[in-house]
Amino acid sequence: MSQNDVTAVSQEEEAELVQALKDKLLTIERDPEKVIESLTPNVRKRIEKLQEIQKKHDDLEEKFIEEREALEAKYEKLYEPLYSERSDIVNGVVEVEGVTAAVTDKQEEKGVPEFWLTVLKANAVLAEEITKRDEGALKYLKDIKWFQIEDPKGFKLEFFFDTNPFFKNAVLTKTYHVVEVDEPVIEKAIGTEIEWYPGKELTKKLIQRKPKKGAKDDKPVTKLKDCDSFFNFFNPPQIPEDVENIDEEAAEDLQIQIEQDYDIGSTIRDDIIPNAVSWFTGEVGNEDEDVVLVDTQDEETDEDVEDENDDENEESVEN
Repeated sequence: MSQNDVTAVSQEEEAELVQALKDKLLTIERDPEKVIESLTPNVRKRIEKLQEIQKKHDDLEEKFIEEREALEAKYEKLYEPLYSERSDIVNGVVEVEGVTAAVTDKQEEKGVPEFWLTVLKANAVLAEEITKRDEGALKYLKDIKWFQIEDPKGFKLEFFFDTNPFFKNAVLTKTYHVVEVDEPVIEKAIGTEIEWYPGKELTKKLIQRKPKKGAKDDKPVTKLKDCDSFFNFFNPPQIPEDVENIDEEAAEDLQIQIEQDYDIGSTIRDDIIPNAVSWFTGEVGNEDEDVVLVDTQDEETDEDVEDENDDENEESVEN
């Protein structure tokens, strides 16, 4: 038998060896040391070489991320004067060349009325969060800004409001802390506590509950109840300290809420702020967006049924 006959392996035999190796790897717990130990000496040598190549790749990728962050920071500074100019025009601080005074008795509004409300409602993700009641407050929104934060890593959104009858805050903020910037793992989100004026809290509704039949006290009971609102964005879902005691279903629901909250924040950062006027005019839209609304209440619980029965006896009282 020639040397070639000894060393040659038929394609069929090679395929069997590869499959056997795959099967063996799949049966091993994915512990790197165990995986390496399970290999033949020759295959182990090849894997070690591949690991060296991977290390070089990872070093280059780390350098790429550093350079990209520096480039993004550079251009954010270049964008700032453009955003400031936009804000001045929207809010009537400066006038555009060629605009003439309206020849009417009625004084023309300055700037672009309801600019940011229109922009936010044009985006399908954000429009889902905005209620009719919210629109009254969002008409006072003057500007939205964002900037990176470094320690801890993440980003911060700032919403600037004109004096309004809903809350005292001139600025509402939302800060996201992430573990990794390239593929962000959300650590936590922090929102501004809104200082609502009496009777103007948009995240709650005043409910008048009718007394149950046969009750001794036949007077309606009035109470505040949580309700949908864009301004819930500033009170984000939090991971509880006793997270190990949460059941699997509750943990999944919480994860969905946290991810949806981050999606809203990143949409405002990446799509709304850079392209605001295009959302206002309709030049950009939602045609290419896969908007998936997840219902976290798939199954009706006893508590849900009880709440529904209570709702039948409740009426909303307009603020």
